[in-house]
Amino acid sequence: MTDDTRSSGLVSIGELARSTGIAVRTIRFYCDEGILESQRSAGGHRMFDAGGATERLLLVRRMRALGLGLNAITEVLHGERSVAEAADAESARLDIEFRSMAWRRAALRAVGAATPAQRAARLALLADVENGETAYDCLVQFWRHILSPISGRDVSAWLCGNVPEPPADPTVDQVVAYAELTALATTPGMTTTVRQQLWRTQPHLVGDPQDLFDRMSDLMTDVAALVSGGIEPRSGSELDRFVDAHARAQGERDTPDFRQRLLTDATDSDPRIHRYWSLTEQLLGTRLIVGPVHNWLYEALARAEPTTAR
Repeated sequence: MTDDTRSSGLVSIGELARSTGIAVRTIRFYCDEGILESQRSAGGHRMFDAGGATERLLLVRRMRALGLGLNAITEVLHGERSVAEAADAESARLDIEFRSMAWRRAALRAVGAATPAQRAARLALLADVENGETAYDCLVQFWRHILSPISGRDVSAWLCGNVPEPPADPTVDQVVAYAELTALATTPGMTTTVRQQLWRTQPHLVGDPQDLFDRMSDLMTDVAALVSGGIEPRSGSELDRFVDAHARAQGERDTPDFRQRLLTDATDSDPRIHRYWSLTEQLLGTRLIVGPVHNWLYEALARAEPTTAR
């Protein structure tokens, strides 16, 4: 170091490397990436402000130690985001990465735990589901398509109550159940089958889908209490309201003939629907979902006397 550089507070790259413990080649890389500023001496050597460069390099080293990438570090150094914001963003990224790794671990364990006879089918099932987030998106899109005639706010509320979010750290049973649930949702014809159960006709034949949904939502709340209480499906006001809601929606009246058509065209007994809601219950635990409520109303209709009508 010359007297001129010492008096100006400039240090060489070697001096900076010794004082910070950071390799010369790393400092050179940071300069090339625009992370660290330097100036050239008369002889063409890189020179650095001793205080500013040291402080900047120590900050870079600390952020790198926490796993922040060069893009995030550059944004912090250029004042485009704070250290706290960069740390929060990296934490959120790690959350996603950890969930993905937890899913993969559970999937691998599920394949390993399968019997030799099950293994090929289980491997195929789990290979089709990349991770929990994509599986959840698949289920959401499945139901958004079926519920498309109603308001977005009602759809969102319905999804919150009836579509399980992927567990952050799934067990073997959970990852298999979720993968099977996703496979069911993408089975050819499943959308049509579930749509028929919900609307009891083609959606475009429903005069006011939102009104039907609102009536059914009120009814579902009442029937849910019966299901929770272990009350067997029966004729009564709940069944009458169910039939009346669909008759109004289709511009008809509650007659024996209309009730019979509700039974004839029903898809409620489809084993795929029962399996779908069974898996959903398994994943949601004790929460009551619409599947058993729909089934209660269908059973009540099927058990009613053919001549019953309001």
